[in-house]
Amino acid sequence: MEHKRPGRRAYFLITLFALLLVLFPFLFWYTTWFGRKLSDQEIDQYLNNAAAKPRQAQHALVQVGERMSRGNSAAKRWYPKVIEAAASPALELRQSAAWIMGQDHTYEPFHDELRKLLSDPSPMVRRNAALSLSNFHDPVALPELRAMLRPASILSPVTGQVRFRLKENEYVNPGTLVARVGDTEVRSPLPGEVRAVRVPDGSQVKQGDDLADIAPDKEHVWEALRALYTIGDRTDAEDIQRYIRGVPGMPEKIQQQAKLTLQAIENRPR
Repeated sequence: MEHKRPGRRAYFLITLFALLLVLFPFLFWYTTWFGRKLSDQEIDQYLNNAAAKPRQAQHALVQVGERMSRGNSAAKRWYPKVIEAAASPALELRQSAAWIMGQDHTYEPFHDELRKLLSDPSPMVRRNAALSLSNFHDPVALPELRAMLRPASILSPVTGQVRFRLKENEYVNPGTLVARVGDTEVRSPLPGEVRAVRVPDGSQVKQGDDLADIAPDKEHVWEALRALYTIGDRTDAEDIQRYIRGVPGMPEKIQQQAKLTLQAIENRPR
């Protein structure tokens, strides 16, 4: 039996399909990758449309932050928009704004806004705000910086039966599903390893009960130690010395930074 070869139309459709398989992922990457340079007009457009497209606005904020870090004074035109983002209902915008405002410690409205963000419901926003406030040499950031050196607890949001999805020593990112209490998802607010599970799987828990403890994340420890180098005091010595002695899983640079931070604190006038 004679087999007909595919015609030109079939080859065209196959080629087109193959191109689309490559093109769609590229377009998605291109539009979501924060490293893509934006023009001034694109930054204006993205920030003005922050409520509808927070992901694009976050991209714009990152670009503004990069310009600020290079000392580009033209970035000041977007400072009011950065402050607007700090009050946004979108977590990713508040988190980015909290970090960016630390890039210019001479702008007092940033200082005022960062103090407000220390009361944010998200610990990631509070931590970024505290790190930025250290650039303003503001000791109001100290409680949050100290918390970055210590384990954090994941509390049950409701009363019900708990079913864990993760085990001890597993790593979590912010937003990782840790457990369910009844029909309610419990997600980690912070990065780090699950240090301890505090209640048996399947047990009944009450709202506010400690479900699990998260060990400090190495990058958060690193940033906190650098901030304490600037504004830490002698009451921080015990936390810092623990990292000088060495904490399992922490890289050597943490131990070195801890030594430098403690030395800087001890050399400050009493």
